Amino acid sequence: MNTNLPRRNILRGLGVSLALPGFQSLQTGFAAPKESAPPRRLLSLGNHLGFHPPSFFPKQTGTNYQTSPTLKNIDQHRKNFTVLSHLDHDVGGGHNGVEAFLSGIRKEESSGFPERNISLDQIAAEHSGSATRFPSINAGLGEGTDMCWTRTGVRIPPINNPARLFEALFVQDDGFSRKQQRQRLGEQSSILDALNESAKSLHRNLNHTDRDKLDQYLTSIRDVEQRLQMSEIWLDKPKPNPGIDPITNEERQHIEELPLFFDLITLALQTDSTRIATFEIPMGFTVSDLDKVDLGYHGLSHHSKGEGKLAQLKVVEDYIFTQVNRLLNGLQEAQLLDHTLFIMGSGMSDASTHSNKDLPVLLAGGGIKHKGHLDSPHDHHRVPLCNLWLSALQWFGLERERFGKSTGTFSKLKFS
Repeated sequence: MNTNLPRRNILRGLGVSLALPGFQSLQTGFAAPKESAPPRRLLSLGNHLGFHPPSFFPKQTGTNYQTSPTLKNIDQHRKNFTVLSHLDHDVGGGHNGVEAFLSGIRKEESSGFPERNISLDQIAAEHSGSATRFPSINAGLGEGTDMCWTRTGVRIPPINNPARLFEALFVQDDGFSRKQQRQRLGEQSSILDALNESAKSLHRNLNHTDRDKLDQYLTSIRDVEQRLQMSEIWLDKPKPNPGIDPITNEERQHIEELPLFFDLITLALQTDSTRIATFEIPMGFTVSDLDKVDLGYHGLSHHSKGEGKLAQLKVVEDYIFTQVNRLLNGLQEAQLLDHTLFIMGSGMSDASTHSNKDLPVLLAGGGIKHKGHLDSPHDHHRVPLCNLWLSALQWFGLERERFGKSTGTFSKLKFS
């Protein structure tokens, strides 16, 4: 199957489908939004192995910087993104530290934090609630980068097959399947009710420490209850028509799946199937389909400054950013870019040294005034990356003063 679908044809087909009367039955559908202003969306992309720092970061700061070898692939969108230097979560662990990218906290270090290691996409999903069919969507190549975490510290694995993502977004379940789903939801709800009552009866007999543990348990039950209620609300509502042929390709873990995944994510946001999406690029997937590449991506990232590996790594990173450019084009053509905050980066900066310091971070869209290349202090006045995540959550509409290891909001960018 040709996964490189023409984006203009997809969006043009979607524009036709949005005029169908069936969309009027959605309470918060894209065709007839009730908000006075367009809804805001949050899109995150994480690459486990980071990006070669000398090729990623521009040498100059401000808006008139000379573009870097990697960023030249998206330079046409320069006015709509900001590159940020010297931000991180002050964690180590190499590959294990990558899991903190969207949370700021590694799972094994999360017990002392009130929200553990919940990732910012899931905080946003809780806020969005049942406004869309899917509170959030997490997709990716292969097994992912461990980017998404629930409030109880449970990892959310990505959908790594485009056909499965297409089916979830656009293929309507038949009556029998919906009946089975409704029955399962009812059974799960009954189990949760019983667990809830049993847990509450224990509360008065527990000491302070155990009560805290019980409160965390009850919170996890409430989270599951809310997700069940959201599922039932949308069970009988028709899914949107994407205006493209069904996707039936077999599951693969090739870098050439990126354009198809990115088109599907654009469609998911445009049809208001979700307002929060993440995409994960892991360290283990096939890149040998690319010209002049015959080594694995993981091995290339551990280049030890070898010229041959660096040359092949550049081909891979250029391809990734070429597809990011395609994604930004799609969001712009769908008139979503100004209302979508796009976060891109990694929990690892230099994979060759397994460093989790000075992470590559790029922020695009959102209707904010971008500032080219921003360099944050990297001495004892260091700014936590969680400050930026807190500002992103406030931009999305949450009223909160902390997230992860934040010490305040990110003052160098004005979020409106």
